[in-house]
Amino acid sequence: MNDLPSPLVIVGDGEFAEIAYEYFTHDSPHEVVGFAVEKQFLKKGRLFDLPVVAFEDAELHFPPAAHSAFVAVTYTQLNRVRARLYAGVKSKGYTATRYVSSRAFVWPNAVVGENCFLFENTAVQHHATVGNNVVLWTGATVCHRSIVRDHCFLSTHVAISGYCDIGERSFLGANCTIGDNVAVARDCIIGAGAVVVRNTQEGKVYKGPRATEPGPVGSLELFKVKE
Repeated sequence: MNDLPSPLVIVGDGEFAEIAYEYFTHDSPHEVVGFAVEKQFLKKGRLFDLPVVAFEDAELHFPPAAHSAFVAVTYTQLNRVRARLYAGVKSKGYTATRYVSSRAFVWPNAVVGENCFLFENTAVQHHATVGNNVVLWTGATVCHRSIVRDHCFLSTHVAISGYCDIGERSFLGANCTIGDNVAVARDCIIGAGAVVVRNTQEGKVYKGPRATEPGPVGSLELFKVKE
């Protein structure tokens, strides 16, 4: 992981790569110097007037000793493409850089791994952990003591409550909520707006709101409030 200024190669040339270029350029100490794409997807020679090279030959154009890299791929194939390219970047000897917006909130004792991208208004609270190669889109929150494991994708305004564990490669849709102490197994899809209050099973899809009717226990009773 590299938070110091360095020449940066972005892996990818799609929409997320263009977004990453803008954010790294205007809100980080890094200078983007080029892009790398797997040969079978290499369709253009330049982007933002910078070279686009074959990923297989990236180290010939951008030596790892002098450059860092960021994999700008979203949740294609349930995050597996981003995971594979991240592993490729590491095997080539690159340092995988992370981006944390200047308008994100990351508590000092929280942990954020490498090749992560934290958009504006994201929050990683007290003793929370975000693994490697994770995307937190605008407004996503990881509350205290929760863990988001490697290669996950959290869409805009995802709310992960305290003491949760989000399994590898899971995708969490916009505005979904994960209740306190819930474990989301690896490779899960949590649909937009879903409310998950129980542990999930590996490789399953969960969608739809639960809180359509009030529960039998009121909030004051639940919190043992005596008036």
